[in-house]
Amino acid sequence: MTGTGPRYIGIDVGTSVVKAAVFDARGRALAVESRPVGLSIHDGCVEQDMDEVYGAVGEVLAALPTDGVEFAGLTGQGDGVWLVDPAGLPVRKAISWMDGRAHGLVDGWLADGVFETVYRRTGGAMFPGCPGPVLAWLDRHEPASLDAAKAALYCKDMVFQRLTGVRATDVSDASMPFLSPVTRAYVPEVLDALGLAHRAALLAPVSDPVATGTLPSGLRVSNGPYDLPACALGAGVTRPGDGLLIVGTCLAALAATDRLDLTGEPAGLHISTDRPGHWLRAMPAMVGTAALDWVLTTTGVRHAEVDALLAATPPGANGVRVLPYFAPSGERAPFVEPRLRAELTGVSLETTPADLIRAVCEGIGFAARHCLEAAGLTGTLALCGGGTRSPAWMRLFADVLGRPVRIVEGEVGARGAVLAAARRFGAELDEAAWTAPTATVAPDPARSAYYAKAYEDHLSRLTEARTHARD
Repeated sequence: MTGTGPRYIGIDVGTSVVKAAVFDARGRALAVESRPVGLSIHDGCVEQDMDEVYGAVGEVLAALPTDGVEFAGLTGQGDGVWLVDPAGLPVRKAISWMDGRAHGLVDGWLADGVFETVYRRTGGAMFPGCPGPVLAWLDRHEPASLDAAKAALYCKDMVFQRLTGVRATDVSDASMPFLSPVTRAYVPEVLDALGLAHRAALLAPVSDPVATGTLPSGLRVSNGPYDLPACALGAGVTRPGDGLLIVGTCLAALAATDRLDLTGEPAGLHISTDRPGHWLRAMPAMVGTAALDWVLTTTGVRHAEVDALLAATPPGANGVRVLPYFAPSGERAPFVEPRLRAELTGVSLETTPADLIRAVCEGIGFAARHCLEAAGLTGTLALCGGGTRSPAWMRLFADVLGRPVRIVEGEVGARGAVLAAARRFGAELDEAAWTAPTATVAPDPARSAYYAKAYEDHLSRLTEARTHARD
């Protein structure tokens, strides 16, 4: 590292990678450390080893230079259930947000009206991997784990408790599915509706504003928000109408809003932020880079080859079409369909790997457009996440979405965690400098016109697939 002046650490505990970065006062990353963490996937169940995740956090922090660091901000993946005992240690493996074991419960709640009741109170459309269904499944099938637990935490809260000894969550993580976006407190009627009133003590106290603590080194740290709102902060998405698309494992579409409307079709969620009266209307789809990774693995293509292959086949992928719903738990936004699965059509012996890759990239782009429209995007749009490393895919996104996109590269979640910590600790940082885009990509008019028609075809095929998923 070079230069002088105050520095800050952002910690981002992702689904597959744990990262930490040291930033200078202008938001420039001076040092970044990362460690991969594993996922156990079997029979629709997706779990993570909490000790491995926490160990990775310790490793990245130990590897970073800390001279001049004033404080740290923590963020991480949302949803799922991370059960800990009174000492903050794991009761069992964490159940990931990607988990699908509770799909039967969600199906039942969709049929009997419980699903809609919860949405009208909290603004959150439940899906199999969110805490409500997971806790209800555990209560029915694995009650001993809940009996042994002191708390059912979110990912960052587990890390925060082990780092500081403080048990707490924040309003953003608690938004799904137990928190009222109006009162910013848990809703007992929701726990009753899900059959979890007797497990209410497992929910962590909601700190509003976010909780703070001290690392063993003496460094101050704040807990939250979780990764979606942290990325919104890190990308400068705070003005009502402006939006963010995170092209990562989860394809998360967000739009900032100062209006709360829970009367529409139950889908996505309303994330409470550190500013009362300000929310993020979120459509965090299960679709994401995991779908592209599956195609790359299946075809034996490396990530470094994606841009060249996107250039090797025309829009429309020579007739190949992909509905990119590969997740074991189906889809959660902008609709909830636990049994929806991916579809690949238009393939022949003449189909090339380039056709398959373009088709899945286009399918993810169509899913993004669907989510952003449902989220209420009316202003500017920023893109971040691992997918931004592909310039050709970013051009494809601009064409499919039919609008300019601001590319915000780097450790956006970690940057947002620092900005949230700065607000909490009363430090003044230049948020405009911290969130400046690295590039802006404009759509090509001819390709955008083509994709506007192809998007309508995508929606038609999706309607048919959803109907079949319910049969």
